[in-house]
Amino acid sequence: MTAVPGETSSRPGSYLAAADRLLTEVIPGARGTWPRACAWLIRLALEEELTRFWTQVCPPVAGCTSQRAKQLMLTAYASPDTSHRAVHAWALLSRAGHHQAYELGLTSAELRSMLDDVVAISAALRAEAAA
Repeated sequence: MTAVPGETSSRPGSYLAAADRLLTEVIPGARGTWPRACAWLIRLALEEELTRFWTQVCPPVAGCTSQRAKQLMLTAYASPDTSHRAVHAWALLSRAGHHQAYELGLTSAELRSMLDDVVAISAALRAEAAA
C-alpha cells in the first residue's frame, strides 16, 4: 500500500490499513464479504479525508452530514481534477459496497486500484488545503 506520509495512526490511515489487510491476507470468516467490506473501508477513508479538508478550508461545510453536499461544494474549493476524482471514487465505492445479485463485485485488483486512488486523492486534498 502506498501510504500518505504521517498517516499510520489517523482514522483514514487505519481504514486504509484495514482495507489493505483484506486485500493481502485471508481473514477467517470474511469469505465472500471481504470485497464489500474493503470498498466500505476505502470509502470511509475518503470521507474522513474530505471532512479533514473541509475542517481546514471551510469549517461550516465540515459539519454537514451529507456527503453529497460536501462533494458538490468541493468543485468550488479544490482543483477540478481533484474534485472529479474524489466524486468519482466515492460513487464507485458506494456502488461496490451494496450487494447487487445481478452484478459481480469489484475484483481485488480493482479494489487495490481504488485504494491507491484514494491515497492519491488524500494527498491532493491535503496539498490543496495547505495552499
